[in-house]
Amino acid sequence: MQLTIKQLYQTMYTEMGPQGWWPADSKWEIILGAILVQNTNWRNVVPALANLKASTNFEPAKLHALSATELEPLIRSSGFYHNKSKAISAVFTWLATYDYDLTAIKQACGDQLRPKLLTLRGIGAETADVFLVYIFDVPTFIADSYTRRLFTHLGVPSSNYQQLYRQVQLPPDFTPAQAQEFHGLLDEFGKLYLQTPAGWPQSFLAGAQLIIKSAYPAR
Repeated sequence: MQLTIKQLYQTMYTEMGPQGWWPADSKWEIILGAILVQNTNWRNVVPALANLKASTNFEPAKLHALSATELEPLIRSSGFYHNKSKAISAVFTWLATYDYDLTAIKQACGDQLRPKLLTLRGIGAETADVFLVYIFDVPTFIADSYTRRLFTHLGVPSSNYQQLYRQVQLPPDFTPAQAQEFHGLLDEFGKLYLQTPAGWPQSFLAGAQLIIKSAYPAR
């Protein structure tokens, strides 16, 4: 069975249903979660988010007002709390220059939004792409760990995030909601079928091959 990216999405959606994946009530909470989950698992992020909610109610101005020293004890459970506190401070300082107006940021940065995000302290390629998809509603391919594992099984191997990111482009008619859903489907599939060697052969995608259009421009 050969699948395009769109057919892969449609097959996964049909088999697995909607995911509504990112566990957050606001985009500010998503920003925090995307930083805190770096190099850890979600269960370690939950207490940190609870502390931040109790302290700031996820209000961006209150988050910006917290110094790195004040942030560290609140997010200790997530690990690497020294670096993550500085990343949170850097991101909310940047957001403050636009009065936390996400639409204004998107309009001002245009196609330079991803490069701008990558200049912020503590924001690497995966976190930048999560911001694009979930914060700025830009349909973007997120080549995270589970996705790289799946695409290797589908005949598109890669050794790192950037290598797979450069090979894959979402269909031009993909909506922001579909990009979010696709990321959720890919991660949920990984949890279900890619945690042990026995999982993949039992999955509904076993034997499938992905078709990547070579005409996609390099990114």
